[in-house]
Amino acid sequence: MMTLKRSKSRFCDGIARRDFLSVGSAALFGAGWTLPHLLEAQAQAGTPSSHNGSARDDVSMIIVFLRGGASTIDMFDMKPNAPSEIRGEFSPISTNVPGIQVTEHLPLTSQQQDKFSLIRSFTHRNSSHGLADHYMLTGYHPTPAFNAKLRPNNERPSHGSIISRVKGPRGSVPPYVCLPEMHKSAGSSYLGPSAAPFVIQADPNAPNFSVPDLVPPLTIDPTRLASRSELRKQLARFEQQAEQTFNRKAEAVSVFREKAVSLMASKEAKRAFNIEAESPSLRDAYGRTTLGQSCLMARRLVEAGVRCVTIQHVDWDTHQENFRLLKDELLPALDSAMAMLFQDLSDRGMLEKTLVVVTGEFGRTPEIGGRAGRGHWGPAFTVAIGGGGVQGGRVIGSTDAHAAKPAEDPYGPEDLAATVHHLLGINPNDEFHSAEGRPFKIVNDGKIIRQLL
Repeated sequence: MMTLKRSKSRFCDGIARRDFLSVGSAALFGAGWTLPHLLEAQAQAGTPSSHNGSARDDVSMIIVFLRGGASTIDMFDMKPNAPSEIRGEFSPISTNVPGIQVTEHLPLTSQQQDKFSLIRSFTHRNSSHGLADHYMLTGYHPTPAFNAKLRPNNERPSHGSIISRVKGPRGSVPPYVCLPEMHKSAGSSYLGPSAAPFVIQADPNAPNFSVPDLVPPLTIDPTRLASRSELRKQLARFEQQAEQTFNRKAEAVSVFREKAVSLMASKEAKRAFNIEAESPSLRDAYGRTTLGQSCLMARRLVEAGVRCVTIQHVDWDTHQENFRLLKDELLPALDSAMAMLFQDLSDRGMLEKTLVVVTGEFGRTPEIGGRAGRGHWGPAFTVAIGGGGVQGGRVIGSTDAHAAKPAEDPYGPEDLAATVHHLLGINPNDEFHSAEGRPFKIVNDGKIIRQLL
């Protein structure tokens, strides 16, 4: 089933913040992940020509995408000596790493600085949401023909889809998950449905949270699966998809049917999506917000074997009331979620095997505009990255006195892509081939950010 949901809240480019497609078992090409795609993903994993990355199969990734463009000049790269129209209203505080400061409104995160590093010299040439989104989530700059309004709009596969295709599933959980919804540029492009994300499409902070596409529902006893009429209907739909996905006739799908039943009864998958199993105190520590509970869910999914989780958090497009929104809404939610994610991963011995990337599509202008807002700014912003083999407590690069452009060691989306794939054991120089046989490099001319390693 496919439905279209809209809201009145929109980005400055006219695209609704929460205008998204809910893709169910009739997933569009590259738009959603269903059970037949797990089987195809298992068959197609490892299709690039070589695997000369870091040779690590045990690393997963969590991307926290601050959709709208986070004002990192007010967060991670503050300029207290700049004129008031640039430095803004906030003051810096020291972190638990000598010499590194962040905003006063990230007090919890400041005490986790030893677990992640800051790339303060991140830069690219796009200050438009759709173009910059695609660039950051794929490592590829869009072509002139790019249509940001398509859903999905991928001209190239997202990082998660590449990981899904190369590594394949671990156990009976999807290799790639998006929550609480799917970003338009988080799709699989020419890699097809088997590399597309499983989309939770529900708020983990909701009182009665459940995963609509988790089959069967968490409340169904596995011993009753074979007798339920709904199961038969679902299997019939899956078999039809299998015929299309695998180009097989119906009589050849019996093996698929057996595997589908096995997946539906998977205790592993059920546990992973059951956030209610966490203690109330831990849920409180992450923050009872959509972002906080999404980060907790991401930790659970990675713990269960999911290879990549992309979290989209909206409302960072602060053209107006930048400082009020950051202080009262955005930074408190990020502070609890980000700090607890790093702490929780570390406490469980998972941080070394879980790469965490926190970024928006761009930063905000150095100059404060009308109505106390900041505009879009691609030329300079900060990306936070930790775990998965990254050395924490480092600052990579710097910006000029006004955070307007990099002063040293500039890095861009291609470099981030090369780095994360290397850390996950994927050779960024490998190639995929489209259905027509056209070769596509996983990363186009990106260099691994060695200062992080």
